[in-house]
Formats: sequence, structure tokens, C-alpha cells
Amino acid sequence: MPVEPPPSAWGFGDPAGYDPLDDLVAIGADLEPGTLLAAYRHGLFPMPSGSPGDPMYWFCPVRRGVLPLDGLRVSRSLRRSARDFEIRVDTAFGQVVDACGDPRRPQGWIDADIRAAYLRLHRLGWAHSVEAWYDGELAGGLYGLAVGGLFAGESMFHRRTDASKVALLGLVDLLRDEHAADRLLDVQWSTPHLASLGVVEVPRATYLRRLRRALELPLPARWATDRPGAAAGEPGA
Repeated sequence: MPVEPPPSAWGFGDPAGYDPLDDLVAIGADLEPGTLLAAYRHGLFPMPSGSPGDPMYWFCPVRRGVLPLDGLRVSRSLRRSARDFEIRVDTAFGQVVDACGDPRRPQGWIDADIRAAYLRLHRLGWAHSVEAWYDGELAGGLYGLAVGGLFAGESMFHRRTDASKVALLGLVDLLRDEHAADRLLDVQWSTPHLASLGVVEVPRATYLRRLRRALELPLPARWATDRPGAAAGEPGA
């Protein structure tokens, strides 16, 4: 089970009072585990401002990207491709974050502070990776936070065609249980690529209403009993 960290010294206020026209709702705070968990429980997530030394930005999108668990679009070719990969969970969390944060990727935003913060959450049992392996090598994957019935996806990458999509398929399979109708798979913002996979946009108020319901659910069985990957000696953590 995840370990609850000390509470945050910061407050994020009532989401009902956030600017209804602006995705950016807060600036500052820190990236301690308690602060991050409080933020996600309020519907926020952090991103660096892009300037070294500047405070952290916190977003709660006016239009939130979510993937309905029964809405993932799996083409016949993707289903065939998935047979070539092995899905693993939490065996290479640090490597997944590093691949997602590769500075050669366009529009990269994962810096050293973000990496360290999510590795701490991983060690506490909150942050997880779903990985697609090909012939014994990490070919793609994604990472994010699991809090009750919420999985907040942070980033994904691929080194082989379809590898990130296969990891997403593995995540959706993991989340499909007796609580699937109320689980919430958050992808922050929709993009044309994500929309092609079934991601839809919902208004902030709808997202926050679904979030409250999701947070009351138990974790998926896979993460309710496992120890954090770093505690089990995960390389790269």
C-alpha cells in the first residue's frame, strides 16, 4: 500500500474559485510528496515555468483530457502489434521517466526537480510506470500517479512503433475492474494524437466532480498490495 507522506505546508484553495478561463491556477509551492498529492486531489498538476529558478506552475485545465476506459480505440494493427511486446509494471520507473524527459524530445518539460519529485512518489508507492518491452529491451512506456480511482498520466514515450500505445493498452487493462465505470484516467490536455486513441475533453467542473467520486475508490489490485518498485531494488530509481 502507498505510504501517506506528511501533509503539505501549502494550500490550493477551493477549485470552484479558480479562474474559469485560465488553465494556470497557481504559482509557487514545492514538489514535496504531500504537496503533489494535495494538488492532484484538488485537480491540479505541476509543470516547470521553463525558466531556471522561477517558481513552479500549477494547472487545472478548463477543458480536461480524459480517456474513458471503454473508449480506447484499438485498431486491428495495434492489436496485432501488441502481441510482440511484453507489458511490465513498475520494473523500470526511473528509466521510463528518463526516456520521457529526454532533452532531445520536442517540447520537453521534465527537468531534474520533476524527476526527483516523482521518484520520491514512486518510492512511497504513489507513482507508477507501465512499460512495453521488446526482445528484453525497454521499447516504450508511460508513468503517472495512482490515487484511489484516479490515474493521472504524466508522460509517455516510444522507441519502437506502437510501443507507447501498447503501454497505454496495458494501463487500461489494469484499470478495468469492478470499479472501472468510476475510475478516472486523466491525460491533462487532449492532442490530435490522443484524440485518435479515444481521449475526450470534459469541462473542469465535470472533471472535478468525477475526481471526487474516483478518489473514494480503492486502488486497482495491482497497486494495492505491491511494494514500491524502488524498495524492491528497481534499477534507475
